[in-house]
Amino acid sequence: MSSLRDAAMTSKAWPFEEARKLVKRYEKAPPKKGFVLFETGYGPSGLPHIGTFGEVARTTMVMQAFRVLSDIPTKLICFSDDLDGMRKVPGNVPNPERLEQHLQRPLTSVPDPFEQYESFGHHNNAMLRRFLDTFGFEYEFISATEFYASGQFDEVLLRAAEKYDDIMKVMLKSLREERRQTYSIFLPIHPESGRVMYVPVKSVDAVAGTITFDTEVGEEMTLPVTGGAVKLQWKPDFGARWAALGVDFEMYGKDHSTNTPIYDRICEILGQRKPEHFTYELFLDENGHKISKTSGNGVSIDEWLTYASAESLSYFMYQKPKTAKRMYFDVIPKAVDEYHQQLRAYAGQDEATRLNNPVWHIHGGDVPTSDMVVPFAMLLNLASVSSAETKDTLWGFIQRYAPGTGPETHPGMDKAVGFAVRYYNDFVKPAKTYRLPTDAEREALEALRAELAAYDGPLDDEALQSIVYAVGRDRFDPLRGWFTALYEVLLGASQGPRFGGFIALYGVAETVALIDAALAGELTG
Repeated sequence: MSSLRDAAMTSKAWPFEEARKLVKRYEKAPPKKGFVLFETGYGPSGLPHIGTFGEVARTTMVMQAFRVLSDIPTKLICFSDDLDGMRKVPGNVPNPERLEQHLQRPLTSVPDPFEQYESFGHHNNAMLRRFLDTFGFEYEFISATEFYASGQFDEVLLRAAEKYDDIMKVMLKSLREERRQTYSIFLPIHPESGRVMYVPVKSVDAVAGTITFDTEVGEEMTLPVTGGAVKLQWKPDFGARWAALGVDFEMYGKDHSTNTPIYDRICEILGQRKPEHFTYELFLDENGHKISKTSGNGVSIDEWLTYASAESLSYFMYQKPKTAKRMYFDVIPKAVDEYHQQLRAYAGQDEATRLNNPVWHIHGGDVPTSDMVVPFAMLLNLASVSSAETKDTLWGFIQRYAPGTGPETHPGMDKAVGFAVRYYNDFVKPAKTYRLPTDAEREALEALRAELAAYDGPLDDEALQSIVYAVGRDRFDPLRGWFTALYEVLLGASQGPRFGGFIALYGVAETVALIDAALAGELTG
């Protein structure tokens, strides 16, 4: 472990950089609570989206890195803000009209539109936990509704009542003038209607631990701040939760970054040390808009897992967390192939280099070997030209190219083949657009056909690539135009694989037949 720890202390991988901050945090003495606490928050106002997974995955990567650097035990908490009032009805749920009458009620008091759980909040929590469990995350789940109602938050809530004026000063500085007139850190929950009320607080009795306010209809009411009778506004809640749990590390999106000083100061006012934090850039949909739970844009976790492995998704999350990422279906093939490239590289790397390899962080150091004998992007091209509707079609080509392979001996490859068939039929097939060759391209294709028809060598990627290259080099400048022609005329796509490798996989005779079909205009019509 010592050599691994030494290498980790200088690793430039971002999880180790973050973990070293936590090592420094407790360099003088370990935490009194006995462990370092990592937290990730979830707002269940809509179905869990892929960014939520990313937050937990990335936090887990930092926690794993910390375990290499320190012997202090760790814990990860996933906290659901399910006591929040439902501000608007999500657009991606069934029977949305049934939720209209429940606006402003806590999400755990709103009926489940899917009719599967006791509330909408419980439904979304279950969705989140199911996905997190699928990926094997180690975490403890905490519901805000239960946290408030059980009394676990009471000590900090009473302290917030005691420090009410100090916390209000922090908050008022960040608010517009009109908002300041009615703002309170406490939001009472009406004991009869169950709605979260955004009303001014008339007085706070720190000794009794109560707040007094007028309801929306002018009725004066006094409620305890404990036991779930009230909740904190979201910004104070952030800092108060850190204080109540003793959070040491939390990451969140860039949209929270301007509030970090507020969260930190409230945590300190409530008597606890502010945690270390890490802000990541946001995920964008195909149009460059922020992914949103309520609008349901972008790619869902279920959708990614329909077309690729969980590990490829983790790889996508690892890469450049401080860079905004466009996250749509077309990023999946690249993520799959790059993940397997890193797996293959890992076997030959030394310890220090391995710690900088994304797959170390994806697998917590227990890195498997890749059994992908054909890249995912190549599988998609193969599916395209063979119009593959089943895995058997692709396996026929693969086993000729790589004898001795099969679903039983290469289970990862078999899963990828299934993913490729689905991805091809849903995304590649509808977008295929073939064109006829120009006169110059036709002449080059005829020359390539002649070379391939006369070829009697093995199905070797490099040998076949040399033929493709030689034909194009004599006729195209720049050579890129030759490969663009191959992709657009033969594959119906704007880009494609290394063509020699494609011929080796698809077959020389089959490629000759494909060229014949293209030259005869059969692919375009």
